[in-house]
Amino acid sequence: MTNIQYDFTICDLGERNIPSPVSVSYYTPDSKRILFNSYLEHYSSFVTPDGTPLSIEVAGPREYIFFNPSQTKAAIVTCGGLCPGINDVIRAIFMELFYRYGVKNIVGIRYGFRGLISRYGHPVIELTPDIVKDIHTFGGSMLSSSRGNQDSVELVNSLKRMNIDILFCIGGDGTTRAAGSITEEITRRNLNISVIGIPKTIDNDLNFIQKTFGYDTAIAEAVKAIECAHAEARGAPMGIGLVKIMGRQSGHIAAGASLAQGDVNFVLIPEVSFDLEGERGFLKALENRLRKSDHCVILVAEGAGQEHIRTDNGPIERDASGNLRLLDIGLFLKNKIEEHFKKMSLEINLKYIDPSYMIRSVPANASDSIYCGALGQYAVHAGMAGKTGMLVGLMKDEYVHLPFKMITSGAQVNPEGNIWMRVLETTGQPESMKN
Repeated sequence: MTNIQYDFTICDLGERNIPSPVSVSYYTPDSKRILFNSYLEHYSSFVTPDGTPLSIEVAGPREYIFFNPSQTKAAIVTCGGLCPGINDVIRAIFMELFYRYGVKNIVGIRYGFRGLISRYGHPVIELTPDIVKDIHTFGGSMLSSSRGNQDSVELVNSLKRMNIDILFCIGGDGTTRAAGSITEEITRRNLNISVIGIPKTIDNDLNFIQKTFGYDTAIAEAVKAIECAHAEARGAPMGIGLVKIMGRQSGHIAAGASLAQGDVNFVLIPEVSFDLEGERGFLKALENRLRKSDHCVILVAEGAGQEHIRTDNGPIERDASGNLRLLDIGLFLKNKIEEHFKKMSLEINLKYIDPSYMIRSVPANASDSIYCGALGQYAVHAGMAGKTGMLVGLMKDEYVHLPFKMITSGAQVNPEGNIWMRVLETTGQPESMKN
């Protein structure tokens, strides 16, 4: 079978004939690749038109590079929502460019892609070792961020005017699409500008990407909120701790946090629908839990149960990045739970905790810091080699190059998979809360 929908070809700006200034024990050739599919039963299904097994280019320093470091100007931009580790990636990119490759002209673009548009009036930051030396100890982005679409023609005009050779884009699904449009416009004009992405989404929901940075930190911070919710639930009769965390379309953080902290009794995620009322619904399951154990901890992802809140046919709103504006499932559940037990004349003590902005704004933990450093370094290797229209990601425990066009959000928790099975086993919640 030929799978023409999978195309992992990485574009190069041209011939590489400059010896790399990076001294390593080995260089990574373009021919070093990993198999896209490692399961023997599907091995023959994933092949290229000529019958070669589908494979993906491995990241790493190349022996010869495209850009002359002494003449190269690089820019870094961060887009979308905040996430632990952004500053670590910025710092890693700068340190690799400045100290390993000898690139001295490095700028930071303020407030996302709009920082490239002159009418917004955001001056660029000339990055130096003193400016970046401590930024990894702070949360957020030292460059700030923004959402919203900008015209790719206007963006490329700015890159050309500023003499940018390599643009490093740190962002999620929307940023990847924008970077792809910028790459297409650059290609149309036959310009030698490299565009390299570093995938950022705290929800960990990009397809093909094994793990996005910030996810480990989000789990660790969510566990702290769960611990507080558990203490509150145990501290009063019929106590309920309700925690809402990130997860617009996927429940990876909720599932991971529940596995990391075994005190959660119910996990509600977008991938698994549930009924509120009825003998097998969530409220009845909650009632049974409270009667049995006198306390309960509920963890809900922000995108879960939206069908219960959207009961009218009003217009669906979207934010500047095109994301669906979610209604507050946390407050909705809080009110529904309180109404349910009030009708029963049964007193409960419910505490609602929403740590979302606290989680995404903290500095990266040690695990994420290591990961961010690697992503930044491999991104620089790719950019200096003249690769473009791609991002660096972790796949099958290897750092690889993936084309922008192959990356979209929507990698969800599989309700039939091992992760969700382990969540059910850990929480003890019913396998289904559907009537």
